[in-house]
Amino acid sequence: MVGNWKRALRRQGLLALACCIGFAAPASAQTKTAPLPADIAPYNKLTGGEPMEAALKVLLADKDKAKKVISEAIPFTKDPGTLSYNGAYVLALAATDMKDLKAAEPLFRVCMAQAVKLQSSRKLLQSYGALIDAYFDNKKFDESARICKELLELKTDDGKERVVLTAVTNRFGDIDFVEDDAFDTAKRLRPGVHRLLVQAVAKQGKYDQAIKIVDNLIKVQDHWMERQLKGWVYREAGKFDEAIKTYEDVLERVQKDREIDAEEREHYLERYQYLLSSVYVDAKQIDKAVGVLQKLVEKKPEDPGYANDLGYIMADNDMKLEESEKLVRKAIELDRKRRKLNSKLDPEDDHDNGAYLDSLGWTLFKQKRYKEAKEVMLDALKDKNAQHIEIFDHLADILIALDERQAAVDAWKKGLEFVNDTRRDQERKAAVEKKLQMYSK
Repeated sequence: MVGNWKRALRRQGLLALACCIGFAAPASAQTKTAPLPADIAPYNKLTGGEPMEAALKVLLADKDKAKKVISEAIPFTKDPGTLSYNGAYVLALAATDMKDLKAAEPLFRVCMAQAVKLQSSRKLLQSYGALIDAYFDNKKFDESARICKELLELKTDDGKERVVLTAVTNRFGDIDFVEDDAFDTAKRLRPGVHRLLVQAVAKQGKYDQAIKIVDNLIKVQDHWMERQLKGWVYREAGKFDEAIKTYEDVLERVQKDREIDAEEREHYLERYQYLLSSVYVDAKQIDKAVGVLQKLVEKKPEDPGYANDLGYIMADNDMKLEESEKLVRKAIELDRKRRKLNSKLDPEDDHDNGAYLDSLGWTLFKQKRYKEAKEVMLDALKDKNAQHIEIFDHLADILIALDERQAAVDAWKKGLEFVNDTRRDQERKAAVEKKLQMYSK
């Protein structure tokens, strides 16, 4: 199974601003104190990232208590000064984790109101961004777009005189602070928010509208980051030839960009080469996909993801099956080495990657080693992150080859419970439904 790029492309534009946003001085805000229920009061006293993270972990360990605390907190969201920013943020994240977005939004809005009052770009990014992501991740793309538009239209300049300093990295790699005459806290976030808006609109199937937004962004600033976003939209729309041309153009622009240092340039070249390989697969240009991945494997021989993807794509297209098996086994071994070197790894996470095991099982299936393939595929599904329609489909195909028809039908039915909104998953779903019609008779 082809793994996902480790860093989420969707948030790249917005999160990148976290290291370059400015701050204003002076600015102050006092959170009003008010009687709070005993269950809520401790959250109002949280300070710092680590205590907040620990509090969230404890809260989510008891979901029934979490629901009670969140329910008790909701009435206090009507007075934004009652709940502290940190307390409201932790409770909002807990509500999001439990998919209670009806409760999450008013809690995040407490944070938003205080972020505006503080004129804090970081907190605007944190609160608005988390709610945008919450709706997006739960496939409520219209709601995600609504919050994006709200942030884009937000006016944060209250007219007070300030000395505004913006962090700028100089050519020696050091941070300098320079005065910024145009103080608009939200303005610093808008380029990244526009990118999130484009993706939310595209996910609603409004591809022409998404392209129009991107084209407007390019008119304002013709940068390869906006152009790669256009490639992403084309891919979502199933316009693979246009996506390929766009990503090839982006790679040329990144290569010529002398405003970024060599290390950063290599990072983006690697990222977009990897994405391009996936689009080549979508367009059935397998030789090109293999060629790109071979170069990435040569460049990063210790990266298990590239070895796995190359091995899987070769096996899936019946290319050099013995070599593809070696590549996938190499990926599994590299991943094991990485886990051994990670002293902070949770014991529960110390297991083979389900996606890599799926790739191995599939290469064995392609070599007609069905019994071995079945054992490996069952191991793959022990990984909760591997609960995916593609892996269940692979298992079912193996079971059919072993003449275990009912088990295959059960696997396909189970796989239909794990379908996301991507074009690839929807195509896989349609194929599985056809197989079920065929084998359920």
